[in-house]
Formats: sequence, C-alpha cells, structure tokens
Amino acid sequence: MDKVDFKKTLKELYVPQKKFAIINVPEMQFVMVDGHGDPNTAQEYQDAVEALYAVAYKMKFFSKKTLEKDYTVPPLEGLWWAENMETFLTREKSQWDWTMMIMTPEWITAEIFNETVKQVRKAKNPASLDLVRLEPYHEGLSVQIIHIGSYDDEGPVLAQMHSDFIPNNGLVENGKHHEIYLSDPRRVAPEKLKTVLRQPVRKA
Repeated sequence: MDKVDFKKTLKELYVPQKKFAIINVPEMQFVMVDGHGDPNTAQEYQDAVEALYAVAYKMKFFSKKTLEKDYTVPPLEGLWWAENMETFLTREKSQWDWTMMIMTPEWITAEIFNETVKQVRKAKNPASLDLVRLEPYHEGLSVQIIHIGSYDDEGPVLAQMHSDFIPNNGLVENGKHHEIYLSDPRRVAPEKLKTVLRQPVRKA
C-alpha cells in the first residue's frame, strides 16, 4: 500500500521558497477548531490541538484499514486574526483569535469524520472534541514565504510582506493570516523552527 505524503505531492504549498512568492491555493478540506488567546498559555488552545490530533490520526488509521488508503497526517496549521491587527506585530498574543486545523484528504467524507469522532469520544474524549468540525477552505491567490526561526521573530517578515511585497505587487490583503507549522517545537530549537507564513490576497 502506497503512503501519500502531502508535503511532497503539494510541495508548492508545504515546502515554499525562502523568498516571497505568489501562489494559487486550491480548495482543500480540514478538520478545524476555533478559539481565542495566547497559544503559549491558553488551555483552550492546548485542548483544541489535542482534539484535532486525536481526530486526524483516528481518520488516518480508519482510511488505511477500511479504505486501504494510507497517508501521512499533514502538519498543524493556524488561521490568525485580531480586532486590532497591530497586535501581531507587537506580539500581544492574548488578543489573538485563531482557527487551528489539519488538512484532510478529499476521500475522507462527513460520514467517516462523524464515525471517527464517535470512536475518539469512546477512547479518549478530549475536552474540545465537540468543537472539531470538518469543512472546506479556499484561499485562492496568496503570498507566502518560509520563515526559519522563532515564532516571535516573525514580526519583521510579516511587516515586509504586508507593507512592502503585497502593495508593491498591486495586491491587497483578502483573508486571515495563515501559518503552517512544519517543525515540532517540542523537538526543534526555536532558531531552527520552519513555519510557512501565508496571506490571501486579491488584486488592488
């Protein structure tokens, strides 16, 4: 049985260049949980991530066993926004809203998702399980770059993206800031973390 690795089959989306690039992101399916607060300290965030991974891995094992389609669970992703977007540059994380999510193959149906949630509830029943949903997300035209380093060092790169690259290319922001976490912060030093930074845009 072949094992699909979406970081390889969707390399443009998950292994971007070290310079700003304009791409077109297709509609994809995700398991998602919404929340608010500092990801470093908010229990709400920890509960959301725990529930997402529990569902994502249960779906992967269901797919391998029942559908004979195996795949590597894609990396954790996050959509980020705030009432005052300046808080992203000042890193006032307690003011942030977020949607944490994990990409899910198109062959995972709503029926499979619902069955998976039932199985997770019986086995572990994580605190935020009832908040997990399955839905499509379409970004379309976007600007992205890979950032290597601490999450708290993203500010200058984001400032350059929003104040320089986007307007200089005749574009304006058109959606929520998007990050894809290619590294496990529990195992990788902060200065070596790899994070995709993406901003949906439209022509001005």
